[in-house]
Amino acid sequence: MMDIDKAISTAVKTGKVSFGANSAIQSAKTGKAKMIIVASNCPAEIRSDLEYYCKLSKIPLIVYRGLSTDLAAVCGKPFLVSALTIREPGDSEILRLVESKETEEAEGGSE
Repeated sequence: MMDIDKAISTAVKTGKVSFGANSAIQSAKTGKAKMIIVASNCPAEIRSDLEYYCKLSKIPLIVYRGLSTDLAAVCGKPFLVSALTIREPGDSEILRLVESKETEEAEGGSE
């Protein structure tokens, strides 16, 4: 199992990542994201918008288990991060998370 914290941290340092719900929604609408990650305490309205646009654009959406404060700490940011858009993963293998998740779901091992 991949360490999601490490993968997010690497993507932030070496890839192209933008922070914020508005940016994430815009990226989902235009299909410019490779992946979107939302904190577990992301407001329900924003989360449902993101789920809808991600489904339309076929962009994987991952719900981070921690709060926005935890996500901010992983990203090394001094502000809350409720949503994070990965445009380029850089040296991170975070996009493999989606592949392993799809495999789990196909095998019936989803949480």
